Amino acid sequence: MERVIDLDEAVAAVADRWPAWLAAGLIAEPQTWRDEADAWPQQLKTDRSRVNDPDSVGIHLHGPDEAELLVVLYRGGWADVDYCTDADDAGVIPAPEVGSAQAFASLLDACITRVFGISYDVG
Repeated sequence: MERVIDLDEAVAAVADRWPAWLAAGLIAEPQTWRDEADAWPQQLKTDRSRVNDPDSVGIHLHGPDEAELLVVLYRGGWADVDYCTDADDAGVIPAPEVGSAQAFASLLDACITRVFGISYDVG
């Protein structure tokens, strides 16, 4: 897979948001990493140091009323975004191409506002 975005940089770009997520009542699961160097089927790992050649990273958030958001960023420059706010509102949020760590942070902010109805200041 082509390397369009550095996944470590993308995770670092959203690290400063974690306190705001926590203050807003969101619960973040450990990040999940997939290692392209692993044999198929590749297992997701939560320990980044055990991943030699990361090709994706996942961020899974839970919020009030059992709402959930799962964003998986691929180093090829795209993201899969799944959400569930209730039994009648679940699905996929179309994501634009993600070409930078800042673009990933902006995507995540927009998805959090859409799914959990919250916005926050960073920094």
